[in-house]
Amino acid sequence: MISTRRTFLATASVAPLLLRGAQTLRPIRLGGPIFLKSDDPEELASEHTRLGYSAAYCPAADANDGDRIRAIKSAFEARNIVIAEVGAWRNILDPDPQKRSENLSYVIERMRLAEGVGARCCVDIAGSFNPQLWYGPDPKNLSKEFFDATVENCRKIVDDVKPRNTKFSIEMMPWNLPDGPDAYLKLIKAVDREGFGVHMDVCNAINSPARFYRNSEIIAELFRTLGQWLLSCHAKDLKWMDEYNVHFAEVVPGRGQIDYKTYLRKLAAAPVEAPLMLEHLKTPEEYAEGQDYIRKTGAAVGVKFV
Repeated sequence: MISTRRTFLATASVAPLLLRGAQTLRPIRLGGPIFLKSDDPEELASEHTRLGYSAAYCPAADANDGDRIRAIKSAFEARNIVIAEVGAWRNILDPDPQKRSENLSYVIERMRLAEGVGARCCVDIAGSFNPQLWYGPDPKNLSKEFFDATVENCRKIVDDVKPRNTKFSIEMMPWNLPDGPDAYLKLIKAVDREGFGVHMDVCNAINSPARFYRNSEIIAELFRTLGQWLLSCHAKDLKWMDEYNVHFAEVVPGRGQIDYKTYLRKLAAAPVEAPLMLEHLKTPEEYAEGQDYIRKTGAAVGVKFV
């Protein structure tokens, strides 16, 4: 068939749009907690493989125990399992100065462990000015004082460790900063350190009816704004409980209303690889159910898993 000039122009105008719309989807590394009672790195790594995980939370270890760190690295690397996170769950904004200092020292040690095992990140929340609950709400948790103190803490942690193999990250929280894409971007720019990146928990950014109704758009915005700094992600779901006030409950993936089709496609298309880690479930059966839902949802939208 001989193409007319009109056909050529029409095809030429559509082709760039098709190219721009195409996305390369990389396989996702999926991980989660395990329930095996063992301290042996070989057994722990083998259990992750048995469960179908290619990413892991860091096994218990001390930052100063070089032999154990080497054993963990060797066992998990041999099975192509990435250590996604070292958790550092302490309140580095505790209103008690002594506790705040102690907690900051603890987080720095956890950051050293992450550096030693080559984890994708060491993660904490920014903390809270709540004197009773380390992650609890407080009116000052959305203040300039809170933001400035968080910037200072993040810089201290990164500057103390000077990481080459990992990065520090702050998990978003519904009632503490950073509480969404714009707040996290502001934090990244203020911290201004190569060793600082993004931990993505899309459920923690859903803190209002508007965001719940529009969670597909919020997920897309999170990846569009923060994708280049991505380190690790959490997997759970949110269900709106039928009460007279707003109550979103964490549930097994698939039992809530979070748009996992969008979540998985955006994660698979992100400019950097970041593991997806199941969390906050109660039993091995719930983790198996969540993993099964995520894998089936991924298959439905063309997303594969390592």
